[in-house]
Amino acid sequence: MTLQRLGQIFDPRAHRLLTGCVDFAQSPQTLMRDNGLRVYFSTRSAETDGTFRSHPAYVDFDMDLRTIRGVSSHQILPLGALGTFDEHGIFPLSVLRSGSEIRGYTTGWNRRVSVSVDTGIGLVVSYDDGETFSRIGDGPILGPSLHEPMLVCDGFVLEAFQRFHMFYIFGQRWVRETAELPPDRVYKIGHTTSVDGVFWEPSGGKTILPDQIGLDECQALPSVAWYGGRYHMAFCYRDAHGFRHDRARAYRLGYAWSDDLENWTRDDDVLAMAPQAGAWDSEMQCYPHLFVHQGVLHMLYNGNAFGRYGFGLARLDL
Repeated sequence: MTLQRLGQIFDPRAHRLLTGCVDFAQSPQTLMRDNGLRVYFSTRSAETDGTFRSHPAYVDFDMDLRTIRGVSSHQILPLGALGTFDEHGIFPLSVLRSGSEIRGYTTGWNRRVSVSVDTGIGLVVSYDDGETFSRIGDGPILGPSLHEPMLVCDGFVLEAFQRFHMFYIFGQRWVRETAELPPDRVYKIGHTTSVDGVFWEPSGGKTILPDQIGLDECQALPSVAWYGGRYHMAFCYRDAHGFRHDRARAYRLGYAWSDDLENWTRDDDVLAMAPQAGAWDSEMQCYPHLFVHQGVLHMLYNGNAFGRYGFGLARLDL
C-alpha cells in the first residue's frame, strides 16, 4: 500500500464555529451523505477561568473532498449535566449509520483532582440526518471497569460478522517522569463486541497491538475500514512523556491490518510521512480516520498542536 499526501483541507481559523470557538478541529470523523461528505470534529471554547471545553461541530464537503459547502455554527450536542462523565467536553464524536438511525459514539471527559481527566464512551442518536444529536442517557455505555480502570474513550464502531465491533482505548496507569512534573497517562487500544451496539462484552483489559516504542507507549484513536479484501486500521501513538515539546516523542501515525477484526498485524511504515519543514503537520501527525470514498481508501488526520490548525487528507492505494 502506498500513501499520497493531499494536504490540509480544513482550517477552523478561517470559519465561524460555535460562539467562543476560534480554533481546533480535532479528530475528524466522516458521515457519507447523498450530496457529499460531512466531517464531524471537536473544537474548543475558552472559559473565563482559563480552562477550555470541547464541543462537537461539523463541516460539509462536496464530493471532491475539497470544496467546503458549510460549517455548523449551532450546537449539535450540548455538554453533559453537572457531575456527569461528559460535563467538560466531548472529543471525539464518531458516527455510524445503522438501519434508519444515525448513532454517535462520544468520548466524554471530566476534570479530576489528583490527575487531569477521566473519560467514558457515550451513545447519542440523531433524528434530523446528523444536524443535532440527543443522548439516550446521562451515563456512559462503556467506562472504567475491573481490568480497564480509567480513560475509556475513542470508541470507533462498525458492523461486521453479524455483530457490532468497537475499537477504543483504555488507560492502564498514570506515571510521572519526575517527582516535580504532573503525571502522564498510558493507554492502549482494545476491542469489544455487542449484539445491539449498546451493551458491550467485557474484554478483560486485553490489548490488540504490540508496543513499538516500549511499555509506556500511548496508542490512540483507532479507526477501521474494509478495503481490498481486508480490514485496515489507522491510529496514532506517542511516548508517555515529553510529547508536547519534543517532536521525537510526539504523536505519529500507526497502521495495522486484519482479516477477522480479532488478530492484527502492525506495520507503521505504511502511514509514515516525512516531516515537511514549516508545514501544518511538520511537528505532529495524529487522530487519523480511514474511510472509503468513490472506491478509494482515504485518511483524514490532524497535524501540529493536536489539531489546532485543522485537518488534512491522504489517499491510500493498494
